[in-house]
Amino acid sequence: MFESLSDRLQGVFANLRGKGRLTEADINDAMRQIRLALLEADVNFKVVRDFVSAASARCMESEVLDSLTPAQNVVKVVLDELTRLLGEVNEGLGLSPNRVPNVIMLVGLQGSGKTTAAAKLAYLLKSQGRRPQLVACDVYRPAAADQLETLGGEVGVAVYRAPGTDPVAIARAGVQEAIDNLRDVVIVDTAGRLHVDDDMMAEAQGLKEAVEPDQILMVVDAMTGQDVVNVAAVFAERVDFDGVIMSKMDGDARGGGALSVRQATGKPIKFISSGERPDSLEAFHPDRMARRILGMGDVVSLIESAVKVQAEEEEQEAAERLAKADLTLNDFLDMNRQIRKMGGVSKLISALPGGDKALASGQVDEGALDHMEVIISSMTKAERSKPDLINGSRRARIAAGAGVTVTEVNQLMKRYAETRKMVKRMMPALDAPAKGKKGKKGKKGKKARRPLIPGMGGMPGMGMGDLKKIQELMKGD
Repeated sequence: MFESLSDRLQGVFANLRGKGRLTEADINDAMRQIRLALLEADVNFKVVRDFVSAASARCMESEVLDSLTPAQNVVKVVLDELTRLLGEVNEGLGLSPNRVPNVIMLVGLQGSGKTTAAAKLAYLLKSQGRRPQLVACDVYRPAAADQLETLGGEVGVAVYRAPGTDPVAIARAGVQEAIDNLRDVVIVDTAGRLHVDDDMMAEAQGLKEAVEPDQILMVVDAMTGQDVVNVAAVFAERVDFDGVIMSKMDGDARGGGALSVRQATGKPIKFISSGERPDSLEAFHPDRMARRILGMGDVVSLIESAVKVQAEEEEQEAAERLAKADLTLNDFLDMNRQIRKMGGVSKLISALPGGDKALASGQVDEGALDHMEVIISSMTKAERSKPDLINGSRRARIAAGAGVTVTEVNQLMKRYAETRKMVKRMMPALDAPAKGKKGKKGKKGKKARRPLIPGMGGMPGMGMGDLKKIQELMKGD
């Protein structure tokens, strides 16, 4: 979403890095370019004015201009101000520990993705050990309740729906249903309109008074642009929502709404959603998003995703093979499947520095994992366990079985060999014993546990070159 803005900002910083010393004129020129970049990204002009004013004042300080690395200090200032603009810290959902069930109410315009966001939020809460229930209160949009029921069935969450046209009565009954069935969170999906009107606001206020929600979340379409500021301001005044779910972050819009809503309304972005998968809703971290916008990547989120999909029972067996750098094609296939669980090639590459640019330029083949899996699935168990068995005739047979050329099989084997080398290179760092004092029996600290995906357990031994190698492995040929 922020590719164009990211490219413009990185261009500004590249020009500054080419100068040994920076003058006030250099700073003013850079700030002018940043102002234009933000305005072209459809960021609200008042937000841009305040952002540039704050960043410019900090950059003019002597500790920036007189430092040995002034360009890097300017980048740091812009990063800090961008993080502040987005909200500084993730504020969490803020559910009450003394109330059961907690009630979450979703509001927003029609088409913003409320119903899908409700199901994704229910899935997220369920994965955290809660027992959520969805309540369908959109009585106007045709098949809205059917859609919610279908989505609830996909994520394994109960959905309450009732006949009638009174959303307040349905919401009350839904909360009582949750109490009767020992559900600890109720998510109320409300109706939207194509634009803000008094009827929608009155209905939202009535629902708020009826169910007394712990959290009111406004679902905002990230592709709306800075128009979202006006809509959010009305909702903030009439309903006083607690936070924002920014949907459709994987779109190709300029992203001005996402950068404007926090500063313009004072309401934090709590979650972002990119994609249709139930697990595509994630907590919003302003500092990580700011780093991605500036082209610095988001390796922290990448590590968290890797940890999330690891299975404990698979880890020990894989670790023993990795200890000897004995990576088989079965392990290679497991790595590919874990990358898919983490959101696929696109999400993996976009989290790396420069990844968004690689995706935008078409350097990454998003179907690479599927292609690899088809080829590996055409091999015998013996071939997957002992890849050295795969000679020329076997490669021809594998290619025929997978419906590909021998060249494509050769390319897969080359990628496998590169990955195996990378694992072997990282093993010495992973084998380093954990720090710890000797006990009474003189035992030293245990070795650090190895993750299934090499380098993901805090990424010991993995440098930026290895991250770039991952990106190279996923390029289309």
